[in-house]
Amino acid sequence: MKILVTGNQGYIGTTLTRLLLEKGYEVLGFDADYYNGCGFVEEDKFSSPASLSLRENSLSEFSPAIKQIKKDIRNISKDDLEGVEALIHLAALSNDPLSVFVPQLTNEINFRATVRMANLSKEMGIKRFLYASSCSMYGIAGKEAMMENSPLAPITAYAISKTDSERELTKMADDNFSPVFLRPGTAYGVSPMLRCDLVVNNLTGWAFTTGKIKIMSDGTPWRPIIHVEDFCRGFIACLEAPIELVHNQAFNLSQSSENYQIKDIADAIKEIIPGSVVEYTGEHGADSRTYRVNFDKISTVLKDFFKPTWNLKEGVKQLYEAFKSHNLTLEEFTGNKYVRINQLKKLISEKKLDDNLYWTN
Repeated sequence: MKILVTGNQGYIGTTLTRLLLEKGYEVLGFDADYYNGCGFVEEDKFSSPASLSLRENSLSEFSPAIKQIKKDIRNISKDDLEGVEALIHLAALSNDPLSVFVPQLTNEINFRATVRMANLSKEMGIKRFLYASSCSMYGIAGKEAMMENSPLAPITAYAISKTDSERELTKMADDNFSPVFLRPGTAYGVSPMLRCDLVVNNLTGWAFTTGKIKIMSDGTPWRPIIHVEDFCRGFIACLEAPIELVHNQAFNLSQSSENYQIKDIADAIKEIIPGSVVEYTGEHGADSRTYRVNFDKISTVLKDFFKPTWNLKEGVKQLYEAFKSHNLTLEEFTGNKYVRINQLKKLISEKKLDDNLYWTN
């Protein structure tokens, strides 16, 4: 099967590409290449915390078996989709700081380009369309864990773009077009294209580089999390499951045991990284985003296909060992390589990207 993966050169996409290739799929990569030069490790060496080595790694070297299209998803064409049998759509302006930085582009890229891509996919006869949505759509939740049919209350441009996309793609579903919506928790863990602007990776990075686990809020908000490998296993499960099990459905993606308050994540990191202490900066006040998520649906409907293997403590150990091997510095940790908004601002300041995030040459 030939699978097109948008955002295949990103934090999730590089790991997903490896897992798909290992399973014998033909992968076509599609990526705007904003993060070229931001690689961290040769990720397959980190498939378990006990087996660790790393080196700088170009993505062409990482995945020479795939054909790569360097292109903005706003410009995708039918020619790009020729021969594709399934599409996994990861590409997006990928978190809340970015959506605040360019809110109008979050709508344009995350929502409008997604709907256009889905329409082209349907015209080209691509039946399976797997969409990377987000648990952040639940916004401010009460005490109950959010289920797939719970009310959506997005409060950021990023979450709104995901909500709008799900709504429009649902309308397109029919016998010839089968969208699936995966709502993952916040990803963590080692990837060839590491991100340090995700909560577990970020707090672990602060602990390693400064000895202080910096919490900007009061630490009480709840977050569901998921290791990057289990994130990808969820997509592969939906790709391989009988279509009638997943057609036009949403699946919260993680494990119910992987719901944590921010303060509990910090305490887990403190246990693993010697000499680290938790520091509450309070600069962001009480974070209004708080939600626990129920993952019973994916663990029952897809029990024969989705088998997660990671948990928070093992993921933090993996990150800690990787940071030690890499000798991660504070300057590198807080710079542009591993913080998405910093990299885009750098490219704009250097006139390599224009204000609409198009390459200037």
